[in-house]
Amino acid sequence: MKNPFILGVAGGTGSGKTTIAEKVYTHFGDKVVYIPHDRYYKDQSEKTMEERIKTNYDHPDALETDLFIVHLQKLQQGQEVEVPEYDFTQHTRKTDVTVTIAPAPLILIEGILIFDNPLLRELIDLRIYVDVPADIRILRRAKRDIEERGRTLDSVYNQYVATARPMHEKFVEPTKEYADIIIPRGGKNEKAVSTLIHTLEKRLG
Repeated sequence: MKNPFILGVAGGTGSGKTTIAEKVYTHFGDKVVYIPHDRYYKDQSEKTMEERIKTNYDHPDALETDLFIVHLQKLQQGQEVEVPEYDFTQHTRKTDVTVTIAPAPLILIEGILIFDNPLLRELIDLRIYVDVPADIRILRRAKRDIEERGRTLDSVYNQYVATARPMHEKFVEPTKEYADIIIPRGGKNEKAVSTLIHTLEKRLG
């Protein structure tokens, strides 16, 4: 197999990154592997729950990006990797639980901070930034965190004001300049998603 093609989908929290990534993943089937960056949030099992709750998930230091880079490099070399699983309800990695990922022609990665780290950024063959207004993003984030991560509305609001918004302005928004393609309106932008898929089909052959 020739070297895998790495597609990176970035953008602010609640921008629709996951929706776009899932559409690409569904389209390409067994030709693609999908690895969200948030699988690599650091293990916090040695901390108390009170300490874990204070985690700033929107800061680069919350992620074990060095391991993520190593795993991508191994996939490029044709090796399998063991990807960690993260439990957002417990604010730590699942103990002794990993997912075996084998190489595929297309490696799809997604996350708010994947363009922030220069080494990770340079591994990505095509960089997509999903650009959606802040008010829509916070509503989507609130819905996700309440329904999927067991958060309360107050906790979502407090986290957004204290960390998500300032971290977006400091670490996420500036990485837009590294994007090859900017997609407005998120996953509902069907024409943009269709164009992206067509571009990938041509690249993959």
